[in-house]
Amino acid sequence: MTRVFSGMQPSGDPHLGNLLGAWQNWVRMQDDRDCVYCVVDLHAMTAPAEHDPATLRERTVQLATGMLAVGVDPDRSVLFVQSHLAEHAECTWLFNCVAGFGELRKMPQFKEKSEGRGESVSVGLFDYPVLQAADILLYHADEVPVGEDQRHHIELARDIGQRFNHRFAPEDPVFTLPKAVHPPAAARVMDLQDPTAKMSKSSSSEKGIIYVLDEPKRIEKKLKSAVTDSAGDIRHDRAQKPGVSNLLEILAAATGGDVEVLAAEYDGQGYGAFKAAVAEAVIELLRPIQQRYAELDADRAEVERILAAGAERARAIAVPTLARAKDAMGLLPAVRP
Repeated sequence: MTRVFSGMQPSGDPHLGNLLGAWQNWVRMQDDRDCVYCVVDLHAMTAPAEHDPATLRERTVQLATGMLAVGVDPDRSVLFVQSHLAEHAECTWLFNCVAGFGELRKMPQFKEKSEGRGESVSVGLFDYPVLQAADILLYHADEVPVGEDQRHHIELARDIGQRFNHRFAPEDPVFTLPKAVHPPAAARVMDLQDPTAKMSKSSSSEKGIIYVLDEPKRIEKKLKSAVTDSAGDIRHDRAQKPGVSNLLEILAAATGGDVEVLAAEYDGQGYGAFKAAVAEAVIELLRPIQQRYAELDADRAEVERILAAGAERARAIAVPTLARAKDAMGLLPAVRP
């Protein structure tokens, strides 16, 4: 069976972009794939100025709770916290000795996140893609569902895995080379106030972000104030009508409808009625998720039990993979007394 690996950082409150662009796809994949999902808390530590220990700990639990609430099933998938397995950090060091400084320096996200920070940029931010490669390759993932902005990271993971296999294990490759897969509609949900920018936890304004746990009135208010244009017609055209197009894609993803059919249905009704319909659809989409989240949040011990069980299942895959990699690189096996 095809194995899938994907992870998400506990670096902010989950939003509609996470749900429509990632989580819904994760839930669907459980039907016909062997899924490994991870709260990648080590990745959330790369910006020292933004790293608060108590906040990280709380957000890690909240993110795992959110994943369970949307339908990640611990009986059908492996769900665990990255830092609960030391193998991720250890494998990263092995890959650090295979990856090139030049290829890391060219990574688009490092360039973006390090701009203007000067010498204060952490080594962790620079090395982030190597840790991500370890996350993926430890589990022999065949597919990694990601947004287009993560494509370079999956390509790097493939390059590192291929280089390792060629150099240290040409006869019996240690690592499976993954491929990036991109989810269908609404894979790139845009900011409601700036529909040319992706909806993101790091946005400067919360007005453009719909959080998974937002109350219905707040969702309605945000969508009513979403940026559109002065033309008044409703059609899907990313270049000419980014705001309307974003709302159409959100509506299509929330209802399971077709973008063009929905555009034809609401064209002529005005932006007010159109935005109200989007708000209603989003509220109904989030209602059962919020109810399930509240149930899980009231029993955190159960969430922690699920994560512990998931870590054991993940360890059963990661430990032998790392052992093979260390042996291939010539590291002396430890002898236990």
